[in-house]
Amino acid sequence: MKVGLVQQKNTADIPANIQKLQDNIRKVAAMGAELVVLQELHNGLYFCQTENTELFNQAEPIPGPSTETFGKLAKELGIVLVLSLFERRAPGLYHNTAVVLEKDGSIAGKYRKMHIPDDPAYYEKFYFTPGDLGFEPIDTSVGRLGVLVCWDQWYPEAARLMAMRGAEMLIYPTAIGWESTDTDEEKKRQLNAWITVQRGHAVANGLPVITVNRTGHEADPSGQTNGIQFWGNSFVAGPQGELLAEFTNDQEEVRVVEIDKSRSENVRRWWPFFRDRRIDAFDGLTKRFLVK
Repeated sequence: MKVGLVQQKNTADIPANIQKLQDNIRKVAAMGAELVVLQELHNGLYFCQTENTELFNQAEPIPGPSTETFGKLAKELGIVLVLSLFERRAPGLYHNTAVVLEKDGSIAGKYRKMHIPDDPAYYEKFYFTPGDLGFEPIDTSVGRLGVLVCWDQWYPEAARLMAMRGAEMLIYPTAIGWESTDTDEEKKRQLNAWITVQRGHAVANGLPVITVNRTGHEADPSGQTNGIQFWGNSFVAGPQGELLAEFTNDQEEVRVVEIDKSRSENVRRWWPFFRDRRIDAFDGLTKRFLVK
């Protein structure tokens, strides 16, 4: 299966961002992509650098304007498309939500981000209610997609539950970057940790992993920090953690990567981790911590 990845720089001009996304989606579709994945909160800037109630006005219902606009494009191009949207569920209730559009433009399913960070420049708990749809894969014409979002990528439990429910691949729309005061050594450690943990999910579950991050510098509107330099490095890993593609960290890129879905079956026969799991001894995983 051919997967299109769109790594993009955004500005405050949302209509221009959306137009660029559409142009890039057309590019990868013309290259044969059957599935296209976009970065986290792709319509605008990463607005969570500050806490500002006015920014809730950027949220939209699902179905809504974005699912309609991108749904028409998915239908025109005959692709499955993974969106990442700021969902307005009800007054005062908002989610960071991934939406999967089928080839006919309809909504195949959605996933609400479960793990919500609250760190300097990533004040997501102010904006997003934790997801309540669980770790459920979304069935599409190109397979069962285990869609998660950004901060979820650090949690092996999330990847495992998606795999246990039959996901054929794990997909992570992402917005992550460096703070300018970090040393070069620290930046390298952070990036390597991010890649390593997700390659580990691929290995532990015998599944491909598709991660699409944004790139470019986005200023802190408050001026309290020097903003975020999003580190790009979108990548695809195979079911043994092998890197099938790795993007640059500071450039916009679109690329199509071929995934052999049958390879997962063979890898799981060679490395039968699901067979050997000690499910009788895992009760402690449902606890916050075990040392009293």
